[in-house]
Amino acid sequence: MLDPELLERITARRAELDDLEAQLTEQLAEVRSERDELAVAERVLERVSQEIAGERASISPALGQVAGRAVMLVPHRGPETEEAMLPPDYQRILTVVRQAGGAVTARQVGETLGVEVSVKSKLEPLRGKLIRLTDRGWLRKQPDGRFANRL
Repeated sequence: MLDPELLERITARRAELDDLEAQLTEQLAEVRSERDELAVAERVLERVSQEIAGERASISPALGQVAGRAVMLVPHRGPETEEAMLPPDYQRILTVVRQAGGAVTARQVGETLGVEVSVKSKLEPLRGKLIRLTDRGWLRKQPDGRFANRL
């Protein structure tokens, strides 16, 4: 005959193992669910990153050629970007705007630089450069169309 104390221990251990199995099954289900959520998040992130990269590529500025290498003629302003990286004519424009002490029109910048401002075809390329500097974060354009230093 089997020892009743031994049978009681076996039954108790079996109950412990059943409880542990239930806990582990629940934990495994949670882990699988979270892993599935992460896989979905990863796919969404990849898709959004590709969309953003596509948008950036479509709005990226035209590149110029310097010594056979493609370079951005007017780089975006950032912490690592220095004004000295700009072409000389853009540096002169920034200097004029800075020295004006306030917002200026394209005509005022042109007069300071010696551009024949009475001829629209001479002033429009300058306006384009001012707008390019604004688009890249070097200047800001006010609602009235004047240009000022970026603060």
